[in-house]
Amino acid sequence: MKRRIYWLLPDLASARQAMHDLLQARVDIAHLHFAAREGQDMAGLHAANVWQTSDLVHAAKTGWVLGTACGVVVGLLAALLFPVFGDEPEWAVAVGLALLGGVVGAWSATMVGVSIPSPRLARFESAIAQGQVLLMVDLPPARVREVEAMLEATHPEARFEGEEPRIPAIR
Repeated sequence: MKRRIYWLLPDLASARQAMHDLLQARVDIAHLHFAAREGQDMAGLHAANVWQTSDLVHAAKTGWVLGTACGVVVGLLAALLFPVFGDEPEWAVAVGLALLGGVVGAWSATMVGVSIPSPRLARFESAIAQGQVLLMVDLPPARVREVEAMLEATHPEARFEGEEPRIPAIR
């Protein structure tokens, strides 16, 4: 598990310099995510993608659970009430419909989740709308204090906005 630290930078020039400094500190570019107002020129920055800016992961998990539950119910009813071969329940049908329900549920929920802004970033919406740039850095716990100290020393214009203790590997 990694930890995510949040920093607000006043403008794009500061964000570009912070990215340069973080790369010099050997932070992998894949672990840097910048979010800015729509339409801002993010050239030279590793922009955050839908994994960081939307509710995609939560929606997919919820869809999988609900879809699987519905698939189990429908599968059990089909297996018990409509046996295809003989009078015995068709358990393979129940399992198949449960899996199909999970896949369809996860897929359809992600289509919705990708358009919903991440609740983790809601507190930054007004600052981003005013032109500030949000920096998210995913780090191993052992490097968090080192990187925070480096950013504090080299970027007095930036504001530390907190830390999330557990970031899933896929985000």
